[in-house]
Amino acid sequence: MAEPTHGPSLQPTHAVLACVFRVRERRLHVLLWQRAREPHAGRWSLPGGRLDRPEPLEQTMRRHLAMKVDVRELSWLEQLATLSEPDRHPERWELATAYLGLVPSDVEPSLPADTRWHPVDRLPPTAFDHGRIIVEARERLRAKLSYTNLGFALAPREFTIAELAEHYSAALGYRVSQTNLRRVLERRHAIEPTGAMRPPGPGGGRPASLWRFASRSLAVTDPFAVFRPPHRSAPQTGKVS
Repeated sequence: MAEPTHGPSLQPTHAVLACVFRVRERRLHVLLWQRAREPHAGRWSLPGGRLDRPEPLEQTMRRHLAMKVDVRELSWLEQLATLSEPDRHPERWELATAYLGLVPSDVEPSLPADTRWHPVDRLPPTAFDHGRIIVEARERLRAKLSYTNLGFALAPREFTIAELAEHYSAALGYRVSQTNLRRVLERRHAIEPTGAMRPPGPGGGRPASLWRFASRSLAVTDPFAVFRPPHRSAPQTGKVS
């Protein structure tokens, strides 16, 4: 089998990429920017850039990401994977270290004209292997929501249980039962009531209790837990085991 070639040098370049998620309008969105030049002009890319100075990878990631969004609004950033396939870039051998980032739903970052939030279930044409990275990042998010308190990074600081269930439903991709979610997160001591109430809306109804995450630092709350999608024959509410 012929070996791929990328010009006279086999020394790869190295880039960092950020897959940043946010819940908007009850759907999980990802931050993408539209490429103006080849390769893949007109397609949508994850924000990032090359390693161009001696500094830690995460510092490089935050520096490049700051060109697209105020990194102070990031509630979470973790390394996801390093991609090393020689043919992932059409012009050169380029390694890419991908990160998973999260922004709370009550934050609306100011974005450049070429950058938008896109629903992950309706992605535009993406560049390189960025579509695969988005899929892997969502799977990581789903897994961590099962056994940690990472929901704090998606939700506002205070929320009703109905609002929190909407966030988990958007991230997991199926409707989550409010009752089950509250029971599980309370049992894990992940959430606590604030003592305040949300007044009813214009349509009336009862005031709703406000809750918050007990900690806004990552913690493993149940190492063996798995959020499970509903069975097709069962009511459409996800459960946790």
